[in-house]
This record gives sequence, C-alpha cells and structure tokens, in this order.
Amino acid sequence: MGSGIDFRIATEQDLDKIVEMLADDVLGSKRERYEQPLPDSYTKAFQAIISDPNNELVVAYQGDEIIGVEQITFTPYLTHQGGWRATIEGVRTTSSSRSKGIGTELIRWAIKRAKERGCHLVQLTTDKERPDALRFYEKLGFKATHEGLKLKL
Repeated sequence: MGSGIDFRIATEQDLDKIVEMLADDVLGSKRERYEQPLPDSYTKAFQAIISDPNNELVVAYQGDEIIGVEQITFTPYLTHQGGWRATIEGVRTTSSSRSKGIGTELIRWAIKRAKERGCHLVQLTTDKERPDALRFYEKLGFKATHEGLKLKL
C-alpha cells in the first residue's frame, strides 16, 4: 500500500502492544487491564484465537511499530444458503496514529480478507457510546440494518 502500512497475523510478542491499544480509550480503560505483567487471561485468549482457523488477530504496522489491531472471525451460517460471514471486532489504533487513515486501512484490509475467504457479508458492532465510530463505519459503507442486543453474563 502506498501509505506504508503493512498487515500481518499477530504474534505473542505483539500481545502487550495490543492490550495497550485496547485499554487506551475511554471505554477500554474501564474494561481492560493493561498492567505488567499482563493478566494470564489475555495470553489464554490469544492462544485460543491463534489456534482457531476461523479467527485472525491482525496487526497493522509501519516499520517495526505496531499501530493498529483488529480481530476477524469467520462464521458459517445456514442462512443465506449456508454462506459465511466475517465479523470484525476490537478495531483500535495507537493514540498517536488516530485520524491518519489507519482505521480505514484496517477495515479495508478486513473486507478484502473476507472476500478471499468467500464471505458474503461483513458485520461489526460499535458501542452506542461511540457515535464517532458509527459515523466512521457508515462512511465506509456499513449500514445499521439490524438492532443488536447483548446480555452480560
């Protein structure tokens, strides 16, 4: 890409930076625990993700600096004639990289990856407390066609 941004599957060495990005915003700071050493729960989740062929944890980087992350989950459905969907979650960029097009590149990369995997649909959710994120995703062509619900356990 002309922007100098590259993408790759995350490695365990990236985990510290990934958790730092997840915790570095208003909502993330309330639910993540970025501390040293990292809580074991992050390592266990990372191992589960990388061992599942239908999950990809992707980092964006420039040079040797990680500047973004996203998780893509590929799910088969019986609906849509047994089609596959890609769900994008946990999209974050470093605070110093925000408003520089990194998020756009992350989403475009995920869409390209979904097409490569034969998905007919890409879906994502965004917290209602993130109106700027909703506008961002709509600008990239996403439509709020469904009402999402969650039940905390």
